[in-house]
This record gives sequence, C-alpha cells and structure tokens, in this order.
Amino acid sequence: MSIDSLKSRIPDYAKDLKLNLGSVIGNSELPAQQLWGTVLATAIASRSPIVLRELEPEAKANLSPEAYQAAKSAAAIMAMNNVFYRTRHLLSDHEYGTLRAGLRMNVIGNPGVDKVDFELWSFAVSAINGCGMCLDSHEQVLRKAGVERDTIQEAFKIASVVQAIGVTVEAEAVLAE
Repeated sequence: MSIDSLKSRIPDYAKDLKLNLGSVIGNSELPAQQLWGTVLATAIASRSPIVLRELEPEAKANLSPEAYQAAKSAAAIMAMNNVFYRTRHLLSDHEYGTLRAGLRMNVIGNPGVDKVDFELWSFAVSAINGCGMCLDSHEQVLRKAGVERDTIQEAFKIASVVQAIGVTVEAEAVLAE
C-alpha cells in the first residue's frame, strides 16, 4: 500500500490527478510533519477507504506517534466543527451565531503537536468539508502565526487532489462491480 499503488488505481481519464498527486506530495516544500499530517487528515476527510488505506501507512511512517494522533484528531474535530459552523453560517437566522455552541473542542487548544501544524491540518480538512467560517478562522490563525500564503495554499492543494482522487477511485470501484 503506497502512493504508487494509489496512482495505479487512477484511470487514464484522470491522468492529471495522478500527476498532481506526485507533485503535491513529491515536490512539496512543506516540512515532513506538515506534509504527512495534511495527507493523513485529508485522506480521512475524503471518506474514501481506498485513499485512506493507500496513504495512511506512508503517513504513519513519516509522522511521530504524537503527530499521527494529532492529524487524526484534526480530521475528527473538524468533521464535527465543519458541519456545526457551516450550518450556523448558512442559516439566514443569524441569531444562531449568538448561541453557545456547547460542544467540546479541547483538542484544538492542546493538540499534542505544534499549534501551527494542527491549524494547517484543520484548515485542509475544512477545505474538503467546505466550511467557509472554519477556513477563514484557521487561515487567520495561521497568518497571525507568520505562515505564508504559499504554505497555506500547499495545504489546500493537497486537500483538493486527495479529495478528487477519492471521488474518482470510489466511482471506479462502484462502476467495476
């Protein structure tokens, strides 16, 4: 199970995705922990068993146990937060925005890794899940911490490629049945 194995599952009509996967991972300028945490968190967020099975072993091999857990935590907490805050944002009754959330989010304050890394992973998951409020919030935290736009864009490039590959390989699996 590997990136090459995942690439072999991508059909010819989606050759750009195969090339982009190699590029966003192989040519990334992100430090290893940021890169592989982003890959793992977005593989989980893609909801594709195939993508997760293929990318997780290499992510695990490149992350400390703490970073591995934190990337999974980012995917988990953002699965909840993206639905909650996206819904609040989309409702025309803005009074919901004044109500107490009442949801535990302790991992955001103490993720067990560098806060910037966790914010980057949360941002990438939010890109997949389409929560504008969360994207803005995490992007602002990252920018205040001195993270450059190029780094932030790397994260959402990875998210977009991982998500597109997940959609494509899952569609092909269904069509092959």
